[in-house]
Amino acid sequence: MTLIAPPRSGLLTANLFCTLSMFSWAAGLPVADVLIPHVPALPLTAARMGIAGLILTLVWALVEGPATLRRAPWLRAIGIGTMLTIAGSLLILGQARTDAVTVAIISAALPVVGIALEVALDGRKLRFSLILGVLLSLLGGILALSGQKLGLSLGLGAVFCLGSVLLYTLASRFSVTALPEMTPLGRTSATVAGAGLSATLIALVAAGLGAAGPDWAALGPREGLALVIFAVFSMAISQLLWVWSVGSLGIGLAALHINAAPFYVMLIALAFGGAWQPMQAIGAAVVVLGVMVAQGLLRLPARRG
Repeated sequence: MTLIAPPRSGLLTANLFCTLSMFSWAAGLPVADVLIPHVPALPLTAARMGIAGLILTLVWALVEGPATLRRAPWLRAIGIGTMLTIAGSLLILGQARTDAVTVAIISAALPVVGIALEVALDGRKLRFSLILGVLLSLLGGILALSGQKLGLSLGLGAVFCLGSVLLYTLASRFSVTALPEMTPLGRTSATVAGAGLSATLIALVAAGLGAAGPDWAALGPREGLALVIFAVFSMAISQLLWVWSVGSLGIGLAALHINAAPFYVMLIALAFGGAWQPMQAIGAAVVVLGVMVAQGLLRLPARRG
């Protein structure tokens, strides 16, 4: 995939959408902790993807018409959606064995993986400004996490999280490169609907083989609200904004934004009575600086020589 750099106004819009995407995604980290103790990974992924896919498909049909849905390349979309399903399940399994902080730390690998893919597959050149921007983004992520208990949990849970990052990066790339004829809304709706279908089939097969199901007695209005946030905000809205951003910026540059996620989690907690963490705000500012440097929005001084 060769991306033609959008004009500066387009870059600003793409970065705004990417920021909103990461904020929506970050909202899912704390609410996942409400659901994980009571709902195993497969049925939770099926519920999340199914709700998100249904909502996006309805919006897609209203905006672009039912005929567009009939013409969609569903086999490709379901294939990409299956990757999203596996990535989502691995993330839940990883968080269940570690914690949200570990998930955030390992997710910092997303821009590195994304840029590595672009270098290998698209011939992207590793400019000094790009490398510096990635390093600043990673530094900002570390600073944003420095106010928390950094008990990085390694082992199988960390392996699950890393596998989720790898698959999600590939699925995000394929959402753009494998479906070039579709709009961002169409790409997102078809792939998330495909994820909902594959996740539901996998969960049903697993249940038929005796896998554990949800603890229905432990589920109530609080868990229902958490599922709505997890599916609608952290998946449907976040993925739509994300796919649009990746189509404009490329997976590597868009992924730099993920290191500001701890700051967004802090803002969400602040709204519910949490404490302001100055270091997380500083970390988010460093991430923004890294994004600007990597994308050329902030020019480095020319070398003399």
